[in-house]
Order: sequence, then C-alpha cells, then structure tokens
Amino acid sequence: MPVSLQQKVGTSSSSEFPPDWEDDERMAFLFSAFKENREVDPTDWDGKMNFWSPLIVESCRRQGSVCVSLQELNESFRRKGAIPLGLGTVVQSMIRSGKVQKESDFAANVDSGWLSWGVGLLLVRPLKWTLSALLGSGRVPLEETFVVIELVKEKAAALLAAYRSSPLAGQSLLSFQELRSLSSHICPDETTLCLALLQLQRGKHVTVSLHEGEKLVKFSQAGHGRVSPVSEVDLGIYQLHRSEKLLEERVEALGQEAEKCKEQAKALLKEGKKSQALRCLKGRKRVERKADRLYTQLETVKGILDRIASSQTDRLVMQAYQAGVAALRISLKGVTVERAENLVDQIQELCDTQDEVNQTLAGGALDSNEADSEELEEELKSLLEENAPDTSLTLPEIPSHPIATKETAVLDDAFFHSLPSVPDTSITDEELERELGRIRLNAT
Repeated sequence: MPVSLQQKVGTSSSSEFPPDWEDDERMAFLFSAFKENREVDPTDWDGKMNFWSPLIVESCRRQGSVCVSLQELNESFRRKGAIPLGLGTVVQSMIRSGKVQKESDFAANVDSGWLSWGVGLLLVRPLKWTLSALLGSGRVPLEETFVVIELVKEKAAALLAAYRSSPLAGQSLLSFQELRSLSSHICPDETTLCLALLQLQRGKHVTVSLHEGEKLVKFSQAGHGRVSPVSEVDLGIYQLHRSEKLLEERVEALGQEAEKCKEQAKALLKEGKKSQALRCLKGRKRVERKADRLYTQLETVKGILDRIASSQTDRLVMQAYQAGVAALRISLKGVTVERAENLVDQIQELCDTQDEVNQTLAGGALDSNEADSEELEEELKSLLEENAPDTSLTLPEIPSHPIATKETAVLDDAFFHSLPSVPDTSITDEELERELGRIRLNAT
C-alpha cells in the first residue's frame, strides 16, 4: 500500500491552505454539499469545484503522494471538527475530466512482465466500486484509491531523469532493488515506484521482466524514442555486471581476511607462539592466492564488458556513417562532373561578356572626361591671363650709381669706428675634419 495522505499529514496546518481557510463564512459555503446538478446554480457549483480540485492535487504534491482516497481527503481537510460534504462530487468530477483515475483502471493494460511481478493484484481492490457502479449508486467508496495523473507523470519524469544522470545509466538492465535505492528520494514506497514505472511504460520508456525470480527493469536510452524488449544480450550483460559486483565484493572480503590473519600472526608472535603464528601466515598466503585468482577472473569480466561497450560504440558510429552516406547521396543526387564543368564554362563566358561591357562603358567615359579636361584647361588659362600684372606700364631705369642721401652724407668716420667688428667666418681644415667626423657618427 502507498503511504496515505492521512498518515503523512496528520493534523493539517492552516499554512498549507489558501487564505480563504481562515474565513469562517467562506469555508462554511465551501464545506456545504453541492447542488443536485450544475444547472441548478452554475456559480455555486463552479466556485466549489475550482477551490477543491486544485487543492487536492497540491496537497498530494506537497506530501509526495500520487494516490489518495476519499477517506484520506476527509481527514486531511477536517476543519474545526467538520469535514467537507462535497468531496465525493469533486472526486467524481476529477474522474470524468481525467485528473484522477482508479488504481485498477490505471493498471488495467499491464503486460505479462507486470503480472509476473504481482502488480495485477491491484485489479482486485476496487470490487466495492464495481458493485456500486453496477447497482446504480453514484457514491465514491471511502477506501477506494485513486491515482492523481498529473503527479504520477511528474514522478515518472523525475525517475527517468534520475536514471539517466546516474552511474547506472550505462547498464541496459537494472534490478528492482537497485532502482528502489536509486529512486528513494523520488518514490517513498514500492507502490509509488510501480505506478511511476507503469506511466513510463505507457510512454514506451520502460519494460519489465522476471528472470530467475529477480525483477528486472529496462529503460530507454537517451536519444532513443522507445525502449526495446529485453533480449538475451541484455540478460547476458546483466549477468556479467552482476558477476563483476560479486567478484569485487569477494575480493574485498578476502583482502580483509588476509589482513586479519596478518594481525593475528603479529599478536601470536608477541605472545611467543611461533608455530601458531606460522599457521596464520600460511592461512594468509592461501587467502591471498585465492584473492589473486578471483582478481584475475574479475579483470577478465571487466575486459569483456569493456569490449561489449566498445562494440556498442562502434555500432553507433557505423550507424552514424551509414546515415551520413545516405544523406550525402541524397544531397549529391543529379550532381555530375559534366554538369559542373558546363556551369563553370557558362560562368566564365558571362564574366568575359561583363568585362567587355565594362571596358566599353569605361572608354566612353574617358573620351567625355578628355573633352571636359580640355575645356577646363582653356578656362584656367583665361583666368591666369586676367590675374597677370599689366606689363605695359613704363618704369624708370635702375640707376647705375648709388644715390647719396642727406643722412649718409653727414656720417663721419667716428660713426663707423663705433660699430662692432665683423666676425671672422673663416673655418680651418681641422675644424672641417672634426665636423665631418661628428656628421658620420650621427649618421651611424
């Protein structure tokens, strides 16, 4: 049985409910029974339905449950000693809309693998519901268990994601116990896990089988739309993984046993019991030889698994190559060397034609530019002539002798003697050689 909502919730806290929960007048209306049918008062009917339907789903989600019964709902939503009178009508409406489903209907189309697991026993539970339906009663049995479809889909998606992100994703088959450990944080009980697996089976993501009394689960691999049936190859690989695990555990146990023999030998030597210490050492040697043999077998199993993994990778690569060749063949359909050469010739011919057209157009432009240049030269020449100075004006001749002014005439020798002496600008050959040397140094 799944963990019930009542067992998880106990006494509900008001913080888990909408703000209307504290309004006595509002809750008195919501706790009252529904009208005979919706046509009598659609507003009354829809108001209650829109309050209770999402609250039931959210309450189950908060508690991690995917199943609920009317009896559990009555206890979970008990308020001030009163229980809602219309929850049976709400459940019936959710059944009609597909939001919840009877556990028996949900597990109706199980395959032989599920039946071998005993999941078919779920079909026996709803006998009271079936009889009441045949007798014409519209009441929902208090103990009838319903699956909340939205929540079981969420659990199924989380379970698939947990498997694909775990180290076990490389194994095609998992034991049910391995899956229980992997999904303990998602599915709190075995029935919840089975319901999540049933949902995954509906989406073709899971198949189950029973091998030598052991429940096995096979998931679809990432990138594959659906899971393939359990094959002999899958079972063989599963047996190898199981043997690997058992050998690892056995080798570890033998290693601990050998270490224990060594410690016993040390203790006996301290006590002076040399013969007993030797027997312990002999026992340790036997254990180590056995551990070595098992370790060799373990390495052989690991080597086989590595080869299988490599072959699977090679198969995927070959499939990718085949798909690539097929795509390339389709892409190159109708493409030949002759057609390519013909297209190149046509392109070259068009390019030559374009070059000829460009040259023709460029020649016309040059002639036009040449004519324009000649006109511009003539206009520039006329402008220069306009701006040229008038050379027809007569100027006096330049005198051949210096003209004496009044100021220079009165200058005497004392003035000339008062002027500074003219510096000596002569440079010797040595100074020129030194200057030339500096120029060469600066040049380097």
